Amino acid sequence: MLTTKKKAGIIKNSGRHDADTGSPEVQVALLSRQITDLTKHLKKNPKDFHSRRGLLQMVADRRTHLRYLETNDKRRYSAVIKKLGLKK
Repeated sequence: MLTTKKKAGIIKNSGRHDADTGSPEVQVALLSRQITDLTKHLKKNPKDFHSRRGLLQMVADRRTHLRYLETNDKRRYSAVIKKLGLKK
């Protein structure tokens, strides 16, 4: 679970402006952080199938946001991929 301070830091680093919380870049950054945290949890708790389902939903959501960015603005898509270190 992301704390408010961590979330604010992620929004500040990846947002297009100060009050930006809904842009695809911010959403992808937040989902990536949550996916990382949940992956660590699942390595310790391999039988936690409810969290695994949530992880799969987050991965699908991130993929949807990335696909939207790729079709509408390739420059922003490339910047997000490079900044977060995601592979295609």
